[in-house]
Amino acid sequence: MGTYEKMIRRTPHDKAWYEGGLYHDNMPFNTPSFWFVSWYDVSSSPNIELFNHVRKNAKDPKVRDSQYLVIAPTLHCAYTRATENTVVGQRSVGDARLNYDELITGWFDHWLKGEPLKQMPRVRYYTMGSNKWQTSEVWPPASTVMTPYYLDSKGQANTLNGNGKLVTKKPSKDNPDSFTYDPLNPVISHGGNVCCTGNAVQGGAFDQQEMEKREDILVYTTEPLAEGVEVSGFIESTLYLSSDVKDTDVTIKLIDVYPDGKAYNLDETIQRVRYREGYDKEVFMEAGKVYKVELTPMSTSNYFEKGHRIRIEVSSSNFPRFDRNLNTGGKNYDESEAKVAHNKIHHSSQYPSSIRLPIVKTKK
Repeated sequence: MGTYEKMIRRTPHDKAWYEGGLYHDNMPFNTPSFWFVSWYDVSSSPNIELFNHVRKNAKDPKVRDSQYLVIAPTLHCAYTRATENTVVGQRSVGDARLNYDELITGWFDHWLKGEPLKQMPRVRYYTMGSNKWQTSEVWPPASTVMTPYYLDSKGQANTLNGNGKLVTKKPSKDNPDSFTYDPLNPVISHGGNVCCTGNAVQGGAFDQQEMEKREDILVYTTEPLAEGVEVSGFIESTLYLSSDVKDTDVTIKLIDVYPDGKAYNLDETIQRVRYREGYDKEVFMEAGKVYKVELTPMSTSNYFEKGHRIRIEVSSSNFPRFDRNLNTGGKNYDESEAKVAHNKIHHSSQYPSSIRLPIVKTKK
């Protein structure tokens, strides 16, 4: 049995994941580190969170203070491919060049030769939309405020032509949005945060409008923004779901919608519902019962210009970026039959489905 065959048989809490080279939170970390992250890499959020974890938990204060981070608007390991007009997927994000050779050489000269470390920011990050490098002492930037936007609709948020909205107040009445998820006809990945997928998925920002014509994608959008908004940090999301199957997935994409309708993806996430209470146990659903599902955080730094809109897409698949859930409650890897799921997303004062955005508050 090969490595892949062994890995797909492991549950998320299998002890084998805790062996070998993978890092876990209870392990010591006592190495000065220079972290490089890409907004369109597969592991942006985990790498940034690990940077924060080491800054907080390294035993040696000098090590905690010797952690630096650069976040670029590129694909996996494509930092030096940035140009005067950096295009990631289909979206131009401006001049994103940085002198990486100078940064990295200076880092190693300091630690290997004892030369003084040139003064540099703790965190250097690129904000798409405004297309500029920014700096911060912490991540997220200290001026961010987690701001909730609630899902709302008249029960027909399907497609970009539906009535799904993102609003700042909880809707009072529950008008759940229904969609059918067929594992044999999944939502196909269109751009995104990927690594090493060959021709299966082309990473980056792509216009999602054609995808948003699918009935199995729920679309929730703000009104056009009266003024520009910078979102920089971790994006948190909570959905309230009911279904007629014992297990399914829920997915979210964060989108920047331009005045002409172009809808560029920023990040995406997924949650297998059987693990909503933790990855150490499987808890299956009862038909028709509403469940709270917290999704793993997304990350970005994006400036939504005046007149743009903030959008999320909700579905149950994003394939092959993420493996399909066959909705059976089984192991999936050894099954040939799938179940069609009829899923509902609830949103009301009782079921406040929401996305929480780290909005940078500027001084006026």
